[in-house]
Amino acid sequence: MKTMECHHQTAGEHHHASPIGQIQTRTGLTSRTAPREDKGNLALSRPVAPRKLSWEHAPVAIFILVSGGILLIRPNSVSVRTLSLIFVSIVLEALPFMLLGAFLGGLIEAFVSRERLMSLLPKRGWVTVFVCGGLGCILPICECAVVPVVRRLGRKGLPPGAAIAYLLGGPVVNPIVLMSTAMAYNFDWHIALLRCGLGYSIAVGIGLLISRIFKGQSIFLDAIHTEGHSHSHEHHHGSGGCSCGHHCHTSSPTFRQKMSQALQHAASDFLTVGHYLVIGAFVAALAQTYIDRNGLLSITAYPVVPLLAMMGLAIALNLCSEADAFIAASLRGLMPLPAQMAFMLTGPIFDLKLLLMYQGVFRRRTILYLAGLILISVFVTTWILTAVWRAPA
Repeated sequence: MKTMECHHQTAGEHHHASPIGQIQTRTGLTSRTAPREDKGNLALSRPVAPRKLSWEHAPVAIFILVSGGILLIRPNSVSVRTLSLIFVSIVLEALPFMLLGAFLGGLIEAFVSRERLMSLLPKRGWVTVFVCGGLGCILPICECAVVPVVRRLGRKGLPPGAAIAYLLGGPVVNPIVLMSTAMAYNFDWHIALLRCGLGYSIAVGIGLLISRIFKGQSIFLDAIHTEGHSHSHEHHHGSGGCSCGHHCHTSSPTFRQKMSQALQHAASDFLTVGHYLVIGAFVAALAQTYIDRNGLLSITAYPVVPLLAMMGLAIALNLCSEADAFIAASLRGLMPLPAQMAFMLTGPIFDLKLLLMYQGVFRRRTILYLAGLILISVFVTTWILTAVWRAPA
């Protein structure tokens, strides 16, 4: 009787359970009687949605078509060999710094407490803007990793001007970018320090202006302030975040778990942004191989044209701040130094990739002001640099 009651209860539970629960129960308790079709039907009932192509795939597709076309048309020509050598040299020079930056960014994400960091910063006033503008010296992360950090700090109450100062200054004013820029320019520390100084000035200036314009207002989306702290980090580089995609532990993780998180963050950041470096190196190699230098030198007689051209190139290439100096330095024979500086100042704070990422953090009005202030500041700064740079001659 007991056996019959147990079978009756089990059958009742199976009757009220879902089809997935029935399949799991059958396979766990009575696998001999479970029909084989159930497993197939279950797989068919959950079709995998095809991945949608976005604008981010366009540069990769163009790169494959152009590079493949060049190799097919003239595979053994001298120009193709020159192109290959220049391309490989740029990539190999920049890759170590991208790896180092991604690894440090992963370590910071896993080991540095943002709450502790917030407790060390001034709460109000212009001092916070100046401090956050140079915060990249302590938190040396690239522009892709700084956006979700600013998002989190904004939710914790960081003032708008200070958040913008760190957003714009962090990817430029940090030791990794300083070292990579110096190495790209044959350890000319004057150029590296000039880049960091100009980047800091632009970040602090825009931060102070944002504080004035949005005084008493929030620059962040309403969703940032209403999000629960229990949400996991599900960010992505190309669509509005940091591409970690790893769930944060609510309990205190061990050192081994933190190192695993750090490596996962680093690998995700590197793989997400690495293809932009490859495309940028290929464009720079194409320019050095096929563009007539005499024609470009004639364009440099008009100082505004090289500045605008290099700013547009930086916006289109979406390079990482730890690697863009190698692209700029490879164009030394084609563009003057102020134009190269415009390239290195624009890319880390405003490009197509960041424009999408900003939409997941800031209001539209904030993004419009931010875009205008960035482009005007970089142009005016490098235009003044053009006048100063040509003064000795």
